[in-house]
Amino acid sequence: MDYLGDIQAFLPGVITALAGLIVIVIESLKKDSSATFWVTVLSLVAALFFSIQSLGTGLDTAFSGMLVHGGAVAFGNVIIVVATLFCVFISEDYLKGINHYYGETYALILFATTGMMCLAGSNDLITLFIGLETMSICLYVMAGLIKDEKSGAEAALKYFLLGAFSTGFLLYGMALIYGATGTTNISAIGAAASTDLLFLAGAALLLVGFLFKVSAVPFHMWTPDVYQGTPTTLTAYFATASKAATFVALIMVLSRALPVMEGLNWQMVFSVIAILTMVFGNIIALVQDNLKRMLAYSSIAHAGYALVGLAAGTPEGYSAVLFYMFAYTIMNIGAFGVIAYYERNKGMDFSEVQNLAGLGFKKPVMGIALSIFLFSLAGIPPLVGFAGKYYVFAAAINAEMVTLAVIGVLASAASVYYYLRVMVYLYFREEHKPVELFNPTLLYKGTIIILAILTLYYGIEPILPASGLMELLNSYGNLGAVTNVLIP
Repeated sequence: MDYLGDIQAFLPGVITALAGLIVIVIESLKKDSSATFWVTVLSLVAALFFSIQSLGTGLDTAFSGMLVHGGAVAFGNVIIVVATLFCVFISEDYLKGINHYYGETYALILFATTGMMCLAGSNDLITLFIGLETMSICLYVMAGLIKDEKSGAEAALKYFLLGAFSTGFLLYGMALIYGATGTTNISAIGAAASTDLLFLAGAALLLVGFLFKVSAVPFHMWTPDVYQGTPTTLTAYFATASKAATFVALIMVLSRALPVMEGLNWQMVFSVIAILTMVFGNIIALVQDNLKRMLAYSSIAHAGYALVGLAAGTPEGYSAVLFYMFAYTIMNIGAFGVIAYYERNKGMDFSEVQNLAGLGFKKPVMGIALSIFLFSLAGIPPLVGFAGKYYVFAAAINAEMVTLAVIGVLASAASVYYYLRVMVYLYFREEHKPVELFNPTLLYKGTIIILAILTLYYGIEPILPASGLMELLNSYGNLGAVTNVLIP
């Protein structure tokens, strides 16, 4: 067995895991918050470097076929690490401002990131479960970081109880699949798949566990309360990195373990769930006054848009979902980052949309950045959100799912109301009372500006004559073509 080659294949995850251990040691011995922050940042930069290096390689296995690396998995790792890095940049200042800055938080983030990369690269049900639970346990703890407030305790308890419940479904599904196929290897499961009741029941329960993690209806109940009670910058981490990892894992499972057979159409199942998720998420978001709850229901709707690409079940659809996760990560972290900035200011509850009245002109950089992110989330060109929605809807149309694409477009159009409502208060309402907004740190402001630039750039880049990103993603789409290589 080539242990060195296995470690090299999973090097980004190894780096973040070791960095998490180092952070724990530093925090226990020195309580040096500056050192833990920079160890976290440097380890994530190193993990990002090695993840980018793997982008041009094809899919291959490691650890006796338990993990996959390269290709779409490498791109998933890039999204995960980029999301983590940006969230760490905005978390230091924010957590200090709300007096809940703990060095252990960085260790939890690093361990969760390791779990996410293991989840995204799983080629076996065992590593899939290990990655999912490593990620989830860390997220449960971070959800209760503000333990001295009722909302924080409620967020952690609800997330843990419902998460444990969904894990039960996932494990039972894995057991049934193993009973039906005699293997836990994802590619081998696809080769042994059948329409037997045992296999179908196991596959359905497995998908329930995935759909819970991506907040798809009707498995979304935990999302608004957890997002509201969790520190805002960590909420951004929950909403982006964990969702990207789960969608990459879901793509790998769907493309290789759950083939479409006579009498078995997974695309129809995902079509129904996508419609429910898009419609329900947008309808409930329309009546939300709390910004974090609004973005929580918005994230449910965006999970529905990504599910449209999975419902297409084509290489084009899978590539579109990968791009959509990248787009969603950039614009959503930016939106949560600006909201976290306003929350830091004392004297008013800035989590309520009405209390943002008249603040758009007080800090123009933050106001303009929030407008860019909200326009992008609404899917208005030429921003990255529009490009992401265009690709998933185009994949559905090319797969002859025109009705699904039309419903998605209409649901997206409805979302414009609640996104623009925030900007109406920012720029077209009188200030309730004079509020002095603090000056963000250079790192915080720079992170928001970079995210805004990326939101604009990657909205334009796909339509350029030589779109390097989409050319790369299209090469990842046909995952089924490497099935035989991935069976050990």
